[in-house]
Amino acid sequence: MTDRTDTAAMAARERKLLRAWHEDGDTTARDLLAAEMLPLARSLANRYARRGESMDDLIQVASVGLMKAIDGFDLTRDVRFSSYATPTILGELRRHFRDRTWSVRVPRGLQETQLKLARSREELTTKLGRSPTVQELSDALEISFDDVLETIESQGARYAKSFEDPVGEDQTLADTLGGSDPDMARAELRAMIGSAMGALSERDREVVRLRFTEDLTQSEISDVVGVSQMQVSRILRQSLQRIREEMEQD
Repeated sequence: MTDRTDTAAMAARERKLLRAWHEDGDTTARDLLAAEMLPLARSLANRYARRGESMDDLIQVASVGLMKAIDGFDLTRDVRFSSYATPTILGELRRHFRDRTWSVRVPRGLQETQLKLARSREELTTKLGRSPTVQELSDALEISFDDVLETIESQGARYAKSFEDPVGEDQTLADTLGGSDPDMARAELRAMIGSAMGALSERDREVVRLRFTEDLTQSEISDVVGVSQMQVSRILRQSLQRIREEMEQD
């Protein structure tokens, strides 16, 4: 009997403070109600602990949901405020994980499926006493086997590693990353030049090859190709210009 009386008294106090805020604009009443309902926000935030977010951040998100519930409550509804605030706070926490903790953006539908998958995995683990298989998750969610696999793979996009993360004794992730390799740049340049060479005629490609791969002089190239040295000079000049234009277009 005492519990029912206390509950009724608390509900009446909540509505009194809400009325003072909504009808009279009493910010003190709003802040007081928020302070008294903060344990509820903390309790709901605790449901999302151990998911990579700090508890302080989760409580802050839950508090935002609490304030939205206070501001959005309809006094004409015959419902206790805590019953209205709970889904509002939980919705704010879900939006936080759905929209703000993805280091790599993925489609919204995939984010929703990822959250459903997490809930289903927890339920099946409790029910089966072991981790569920992909097929069992597929059956439970009524989605295809491939969609479950795609959702599981997408979980890697949720949290990004920091370059400051330790990966060994006195070593961070940044220490394990290689520097720029000049050979890579040269290889890329060679590939671009090779593609641009396709715009030249067979004779012009041969002249360029003899000059820059075989390192022949213009006089030697003249003897190999059977044209004058002046023509070799002109072919090289025009070919290099054409290659440059092709690379700029790419």
